[in-house]
Amino acid sequence: MTMQAILMTAAGNADVLQLHEITKPELPSPHHLLVKLAAAGVNPLDTKLRAKPAYHPDKLPAILGCDGAGIVEKTGSAVTRFKPGDAVYFCNGGLGGNLDDEPGCYAEYTTLHEDYCAAKPANLSLEDSAALPLVLLTAWESLVERANLQAGQTILIHAAAGGVGHIAVQLAHHLGARIAVTVSDDKQAGLAHGLGAEKIINYREQDFVQEMLQWTEGLGADVVLDTVGDETFLRSLNAARIGGKVVSILATPLAAADVQLARLRNLSLCFELMLTPQVLKLHDERIRQRRILEQGAQLVEAGKLGVLVSHKLPLKNAAEAHRLIEAGGMTGKIVLTMG
Repeated sequence: MTMQAILMTAAGNADVLQLHEITKPELPSPHHLLVKLAAAGVNPLDTKLRAKPAYHPDKLPAILGCDGAGIVEKTGSAVTRFKPGDAVYFCNGGLGGNLDDEPGCYAEYTTLHEDYCAAKPANLSLEDSAALPLVLLTAWESLVERANLQAGQTILIHAAAGGVGHIAVQLAHHLGARIAVTVSDDKQAGLAHGLGAEKIINYREQDFVQEMLQWTEGLGADVVLDTVGDETFLRSLNAARIGGKVVSILATPLAAADVQLARLRNLSLCFELMLTPQVLKLHDERIRQRRILEQGAQLVEAGKLGVLVSHKLPLKNAAEAHRLIEAGGMTGKIVLTMG
């Protein structure tokens, strides 16, 4: 049996993503599921791994795409959590390893361990569910586990209309925080306000540090979530209150002067990489992440969390999806559909 999949055969620009007919995967262990994918989420991470395969540089060709949702088609003999016909979603594979490693989701089928798989939100389509896992895990770990965000605290969320940003706004609202955001235009401002943001800052027209100090009566934010990096991260050190927390989801170089400023302000600098359990093969940590997906599904079903999918493209258009992300300014998420 064969299937269609997007293969990355070399590092490079989006053109290295090509549609191929390959062998349908077999179950690698009695604990694995075979899932017929309905859609794959596309994330900025995918574009970075395509341009520079950081984790498995010598293991090509690869199927990218961590995020997937679909229907369980077959289960291993030891599987107890799912049965054929179950609708599931997950963040698994897609880090650039070859087809013998954990395959990604830019394909009609994938396999994964049952412990890393969650039932999709009952009131969300499979296509929309595929957009949620990576950004939900990133936002949840950032706000709940890194920042320990509490009701009544103030938080500044950068790029609030983006993939991670729009989920983080909703989680912060659910947690009872007072939310300030940065956006680039009126449309994004309207989206963020509708999701629960109280203070809207157009970073193209306003200085977010001064706006935050004014909004917090000179104190600064209890928490800053940086989803942009570089200069935005460094300037955020002055937007956080003395003793506050700055969480970044990006690798940002810190010069000695930046570290000294953070120390002077008694800041906690936290870094968030939701890939760590998969990269370091931490089984229990991956189960913990699956439980976050289960809690996220409950929030979706309760009407407290939603995901904005701005583009749905057929699988064969994976290169176009990467180009859209690399152009910048994305609102919400992109998914590739298999139907």
